[in-house]
Amino acid sequence: MANPITYIRQYPFLQGKFFASSVIATAVDYALFFLLDWLYFNPVTAHAISYPVAVVFNFYLQKKFIFELKRSVRAAFIISMLFSFVGWGLGVLMMFFLVKMPLLAIYPVLAKVAVTGALFFFNFFTKRFAFEKRLFSPGSQRCE
Repeated sequence: MANPITYIRQYPFLQGKFFASSVIATAVDYALFFLLDWLYFNPVTAHAISYPVAVVFNFYLQKKFIFELKRSVRAAFIISMLFSFVGWGLGVLMMFFLVKMPLLAIYPVLAKVAVTGALFFFNFFTKRFAFEKRLFSPGSQRCE
């Protein structure tokens, strides 16, 4: 078992790397969305294409740079995609309720930012489980 002090020191670094990969994947999602929109795709279709591309791209980044793979790539991919689908559903549900609030109805981008922030932690722990078969145990070897 790893030293708890080492775990506490490494944990923010692991989340920081996860945050960086999430920012890059979000940029891919938005860039592809805007490109498809510019090419006259319906916004729903553009989102339907850009979001899964970004999710798969983020899986690659997480596999390569963030988490230590302790499952087969196929199993980690399937579990990761299932959690991504659940996260997407939670995000839609949160947006549905948040934009009913007066301020967030006027500025829905604030609701989007709140949902993104809330889902960051859900995604971190579920993806960690998908790759490393654990949620809260001491840090990955990738942190060292």
